[in-house]
Amino acid sequence: MATDSDAASGADEPEAITVYSDYVCPFCYLGRRSLANYQETREEPLDIDWHPFDLRAGQRGPDGEIDHDADTGKDEEYYEQARENVRRLQEEYGADEMQLELATDVDSLPAQVVSVRVRETAPDAWLAFDEAVFDALWQAGRDIGDEDLLVDLAVDAGAEESAVRSALDDETLREEVRERFAAAQQHGVTGVPTFAYDGYAARGAVPPEQLRRLVEGSE
Repeated sequence: MATDSDAASGADEPEAITVYSDYVCPFCYLGRRSLANYQETREEPLDIDWHPFDLRAGQRGPDGEIDHDADTGKDEEYYEQARENVRRLQEEYGADEMQLELATDVDSLPAQVVSVRVRETAPDAWLAFDEAVFDALWQAGRDIGDEDLLVDLAVDAGAEESAVRSALDDETLREEVRERFAAAQQHGVTGVPTFAYDGYAARGAVPPEQLRRLVEGSE
């Protein structure tokens, strides 16, 4: 049963928007830029309730490795349209620092495993780590599947190196992350980024104005 003190404590906590995302999705990077642009217009902070999503799930074999020869149903026309959309949103959201347009050969599963562990063991370091992973891939073109890179990013963000290295070798944690992917799909999330708030959702790298309407309601 909640007490009056619990209610008072909860009232002091910042609001949060739920975000489903995958680090290898350029539109997740751009969606976070849009969210940052919206947050700059708010008087009160807006926390991020992050949930992982695996865009490569359909390409994974029984061992969890990505089969890059698997048929994804996406042809060159699809990818060219995606690149055009990335370039358009880069300009619209002021993301000139973005160096990549697509990252089809990168596996984000190790990064998402570490992200879950950092969120559990060093929550104050999570946002810095999350942003560092996005920046490492989309600004610097680095391989966020590289375990040493992930350790460095997490430690720089304030996490313990031992916790990060143990996460990378933890098959139970990896299975938990896969279960979170499945849970997202069961909640109706079929693509990312997906933003959710108070029972409503917006899918895609939507503009800041749409995020404002999602959170604050129509005026």
